[in-house]
Amino acid sequence: MIDISDVIEASIGTLNQKRVTALEALSLPELLKQQNPYLLSLKPAQTTSEIVKKLVDAHISSNEETVFGDWQEGLAIFINGKVYGGWKSCIPGVDLEFDNDGKRFIVNIKSGPNWDNSSQIAKMKSDFKTAAKTLCTSNSGIQVVAVNGCCYGKSNTPDQGDYFKYFGQIFWEFISLDPNLYTDLIEPLGHTAKEKNDEFCRSYAQMINKFTQQFGMDYCEANGAINWKKLVEFNSSAGL
Repeated sequence: MIDISDVIEASIGTLNQKRVTALEALSLPELLKQQNPYLLSLKPAQTTSEIVKKLVDAHISSNEETVFGDWQEGLAIFINGKVYGGWKSCIPGVDLEFDNDGKRFIVNIKSGPNWDNSSQIAKMKSDFKTAAKTLCTSNSGIQVVAVNGCCYGKSNTPDQGDYFKYFGQIFWEFISLDPNLYTDLIEPLGHTAKEKNDEFCRSYAQMINKFTQQFGMDYCEANGAINWKKLVEFNSSAGL
């Protein structure tokens, strides 16, 4: 069995550094350009720090889903490599390949279950078909099984016809043979993340303070009132 605590402890530092780097790369103009200023103004009795925190938190939430999803993908590939000898695939649209019971499994890994729309599903199916054709051409007689693996969630319909879709516990057991892995991950992840989180919290506090000061200087009147017209002009005027 793999000591999952050691694996998480060894990799969580890289995950946290990516979070800090992404945060430090932010700028207030970038955040304001992404925001709907009309929606932002619906609650007029807001302090500048409340507005800035809302903008930063929304960006962090979106970015961390991507960063953490990439980390989970890497963790799944690492664990599968230890158990099955699997490897990170070079085939477009496929993240993991491994052999088991005379079959080649090609796996597209997603963080959660709600990533797909009709065009994304069609693209994944097309990628699976292309990958299977490529593998069958180079490995005559090989049976290829396509899987979309989601790191959390649940479903009672794994067979999707052209591929299988595994969620949560079923996915982690599929790549590791361990039915308890999905819960074994949570305790060391939370403990280690808490230990490594100080640097991120410092960067976050500094970012909120800096952007609050900048927002006040750029978009507030002398009496402290927010100049919404100026903010909308920055966000949406025809001038560059």
